[in-house]
Amino acid sequence: MSDSNHTATNNIEKKSANMKDGANYAPVGKPVNVVGDTPFHFSVAYLDHGHINGQTNGLLQAGASLKYVYDPDPVRLAAFCERYPEATMAESFEQILNDTDTKLIASAAIPNLRSGIGIKVMQAGKDYFTDKSPFTTLAQLDEVKSVVEQTGQKYAVYYAERLHNEAAWQAGELIKQGAIGRVLQVINLAPHRLAKATRPDWFFDKTQYGGILTDIGSHQVEQFLTYTGETEATINFSRATNLNNADKPGLEDFGEISMTSPNGASFYTRVDWFTPEGQATWGDGRTFIIGTEGNIEVRKYNDVARQAPASKLFITDNNKEQEIDCFGQCSFPYFGQLILDVINRTENAMTQAHVFKAAELSMQAQAIADTQA
Repeated sequence: MSDSNHTATNNIEKKSANMKDGANYAPVGKPVNVVGDTPFHFSVAYLDHGHINGQTNGLLQAGASLKYVYDPDPVRLAAFCERYPEATMAESFEQILNDTDTKLIASAAIPNLRSGIGIKVMQAGKDYFTDKSPFTTLAQLDEVKSVVEQTGQKYAVYYAERLHNEAAWQAGELIKQGAIGRVLQVINLAPHRLAKATRPDWFFDKTQYGGILTDIGSHQVEQFLTYTGETEATINFSRATNLNNADKPGLEDFGEISMTSPNGASFYTRVDWFTPEGQATWGDGRTFIIGTEGNIEVRKYNDVARQAPASKLFITDNNKEQEIDCFGQCSFPYFGQLILDVINRTENAMTQAHVFKAAELSMQAQAIADTQA
């Protein structure tokens, strides 16, 4: 590891993730440098969501070098540079687009602006790594698909609830190894803390965040497709509503989706903004996976009344029951895979079709829910 990357990693490790604040939760994994002594430069632009810190952490710990950062808000820009002092403030977004060293641009803009930023990035000959949700409308998805085809660039998405969670990642590895046979059902429960007083105005404007199923739901759909190995699904039912926040009429605080894949595997997810204040973490995320030869439960962020933070996996097969403590044991391989995909023009981290399908299905579910609202 170069001195600059070593310093960057140390800077990250000094900053523990705030487990009560989901908007600014930024996991830290074990550093694994995939690029060696050959610099891989990325830059960062538009810091509207705190997930940008998780995206940045993951890339740095995989050996990437952070070059520029841009944001029109000087307060956000200064805070980012305090956290990552190796970054140079760019005078404009165009300066990053024109920089020949920068190969990948990471961004966490307001959701309805993400696709437009990504199009500029790809048309400038660079790959794009956006926070989820990557789109807020199906029309945006169609436009981005066309630009990807025209430019050959990558439109990667930070589906963090699997990519940046130890137990959720390990569940996928075990399934690929055949540990529970063929997956028959995935159930995802995804409560989040609202923290209403600290949220920006766009968070409560559905035209800007796209709806709860488009937003949080995209994480959950991505996990279903990954764990089942499916590339398509039929939506059986979806619902999105505001149950307890009449003062914020643009907010959807509860949503649910049911899907079935072509091979018969079923999916249910509940997403909401009802994590109670007494919860040690920002959300008690759970995944339950049933297979033909066993089952898995994932406790993503805490083990209620026993441990927090935590990332645990419970697996039962035909031979035994087992509890696996995954917390702090993962290097989060996705980020290194993404860097190598950018360098080698491969698709090992996540296929572009998978990226798009997770977003498409969540937005289709949102559209169905909207017609019933």
